[in-house]
Amino acid sequence: MKRFPGLLALQQRVLPNYRAPFFDLLASACDGGMSLFTGSPRRGEGITTTNQLQVAQYRQGQNIHLFSGPLYLCYQRGLLDWLKRWNPEALIVEANPRYLSTPAAVRWMHERKKPVIGWGLGSPSLLRPSPFGRGVGVRAWLAFIRQFDAMIAYSQRGADEYAALGFPREKIFVAQNSVAPPPAFAPYRRPSTVDQPTILFVGRLQARKRVDYLLRACAELGASPRLMIAGDGPERSALESLAEDIYPQAEFVGAKHGAELAPLFKEADLFVLPGTGGLAVQEAMSYGLPVIVAQGDGTQDDLVRQENGWQIPPDNFGALLSTMKEALSDVARLRRMGEESYRIVKEEINIEKMVEIFVTALNSLK
Repeated sequence: MKRFPGLLALQQRVLPNYRAPFFDLLASACDGGMSLFTGSPRRGEGITTTNQLQVAQYRQGQNIHLFSGPLYLCYQRGLLDWLKRWNPEALIVEANPRYLSTPAAVRWMHERKKPVIGWGLGSPSLLRPSPFGRGVGVRAWLAFIRQFDAMIAYSQRGADEYAALGFPREKIFVAQNSVAPPPAFAPYRRPSTVDQPTILFVGRLQARKRVDYLLRACAELGASPRLMIAGDGPERSALESLAEDIYPQAEFVGAKHGAELAPLFKEADLFVLPGTGGLAVQEAMSYGLPVIVAQGDGTQDDLVRQENGWQIPPDNFGALLSTMKEALSDVARLRRMGEESYRIVKEEINIEKMVEIFVTALNSLK
């Protein structure tokens, strides 16, 4: 594994539980160690956080949340004190202009001639056509990202968006968003024929996940597939009531995590996430599953390709239904696509590859 010779400091707004393995692996690649600074999410935000890291040092600050919706801002109290205490050789921060304490942290590092890397999704909202023009927003975004010595994007789309804003492409690195290590097990082999295909959903049961669309699509499919829904959340009772009316054979198996999910992945023939978000895609792919996902922030673009799945427009029931029909029409093709899913997460997109890109970006600024 590539290594960074110094002490790394890394800022995030919050520490989601799923991100802890990545931070520990990155810390293990830093000869001087790594310290992580985060705060707490807003009440009702639905983010499962942790403060347990095995390798990385951890400092919890205080997030002061201001306003909401498009006007949301966050100030992280204690960020500068943390930097002064750790005095790192390099700093990585979330590239989000809504975080009011970030510019002061960048200035503190630059006054000591130490590099700062921004890490973010890109700037999709600024690059969409608008009748009001985008000049002011683009200038503000460019002024924000110009303070960084390099950028790490979650996806190639994000990298292209930073480049379109004018950030030097040679200083942009793509570390595809990943939440799991490469599979340590051999590819799971499924039968070449199937009488009743099994569709699996894994995720939090909330409106934006569009599990209602998935139920309706299964009800309209002539194949009458077995549908397993793993997860819990505020929409569960409403979805169970809907299932009773239109697809009573749907199986709600509750929230499952880690090893509990393995039997479900092995039973499934197709993994479907009809709404936005979803961290289980990579895990499903590691079990050799083809996937259908809704298009989102660009992180799906690198993970889900025509060789291993389908991306569909969000909130489009017709697209979901037609894509599921196409997917289930050819079992042999599903199996080939599942093999490609496994290869992608084994060889290309996993937290080990993600750490390699982070270290490459850090070492490029020596």
